[in-house]
Amino acid sequence: MASYVSMGEAHRRITDYLNRFSDAVSYQDGSSLKRLLSISSDSPSLLSLSDALNVFQDASRLIKQFDKYSQFGEILVPLFRSLQNYRLGHLVESYQSFEKSANAFLQEFRNWESAWALDALYVVAYEIRVLAERADRELASMGKIPEKLKGAGSFLMKVFGVLAGKGPKRVGALYVTCQLFKIYFKVTYMYYTGRLEVFNENFPAADHKLSYALTYCNPHREANIRFGSEFRKDINALFQIPCVHTRKGNGIGFDFIIYINIGSYALSRNSFLKDLKVYLRMILKYLIPVKLSIGILPMISLLEKYNLVEYSNVVQAMRRGDLRLLRQALQEHEDQFLRSGVYLVLEKLELQVYQRLIKKIYIIQKQKDPSKAHQIKLEVIVKALKWLEMDMDVDEVECIMSILIYKNLMKGYFAHKSKVVVLSKQDPFPKLNGKPVNS
Repeated sequence: MASYVSMGEAHRRITDYLNRFSDAVSYQDGSSLKRLLSISSDSPSLLSLSDALNVFQDASRLIKQFDKYSQFGEILVPLFRSLQNYRLGHLVESYQSFEKSANAFLQEFRNWESAWALDALYVVAYEIRVLAERADRELASMGKIPEKLKGAGSFLMKVFGVLAGKGPKRVGALYVTCQLFKIYFKVTYMYYTGRLEVFNENFPAADHKLSYALTYCNPHREANIRFGSEFRKDINALFQIPCVHTRKGNGIGFDFIIYINIGSYALSRNSFLKDLKVYLRMILKYLIPVKLSIGILPMISLLEKYNLVEYSNVVQAMRRGDLRLLRQALQEHEDQFLRSGVYLVLEKLELQVYQRLIKKIYIIQKQKDPSKAHQIKLEVIVKALKWLEMDMDVDEVECIMSILIYKNLMKGYFAHKSKVVVLSKQDPFPKLNGKPVNS
């Protein structure tokens, strides 16, 4: 628990910090300045400053009173707010305030001709990444979309642009690049571990990880790709936040051609867009089977755009309840699906196809005779399967209906003597709602 701080002591501590900040800039003392910006550290001076700010609520007025402080007001005011929120555990608000302070600091850094403040800029780059990671964890715990790390990456891209030109500041580009790697290489990690979860048939975890990779690889993600809308076609907007790519391996990240002589870099719009599409296809190749397994179907236009047409007939089969089409698709692309490791995942979609077929029979019966719509004779299902060139007898169909009921893909019971499936009159075909079958 913080010790008692009087109003006079709080005023003294804040003034002392402001004087040290002003002196560090005036004397170009980068070593002193960097210690004043590290709000996530356990620095005793910053801890005491945080206590003072909780007592003295009008620090912004104090900054504006004196010219030597007010010229840095856009840095200091949000920095104080960030420090307060961080110590109170309000991490999202802390990140938002620090981002404002960091942008103001970067603007001042542009105006300083020498590289004396590089150490301080390193601290700013580190802090914004760390705060973004912690803010995202807080957002995720509240059930919200974690997107602060993406904002931190965008800021670091601006820092890289400032440092990458000619002059003494360019040596700092390497440090910023390392921070960017720590942000964007998480996409690669989530992609590969997401693939592993697919092989283990842990579909909720696979969905989370692959969706994360898709979200952060694609800068304008159309609400995490809703499988019913396409990515924006505004190339200029798309180009603002590139993804990682280092020319070797399958790393997903920003498409920078980073040369050994740090400071010179090249950006190729065509190369970026080409590589981005390749990376999105890599992710979707595994995310689509996962989405299908939890009952979410992509648009055919999405499959065509990313050259994933091998899934087209699988999706059509699920929409139509066409078991024949599903088996044909699996047979046609068997080698491809086996190499990707998703064949068994797709094979298990048969139960959902059966569910869709029964649902279509139910809808047709409801149109003809609503009072008997919930009673489906097995011989009707056998006829429907024969029309699809699927030769099954009544006993096989009875077994399949039992599995559908057991797996909660159908609500009802089976009348063995009369060979009739009696469906529930309320919600006879439950939706998966993003959960795998029988979970």
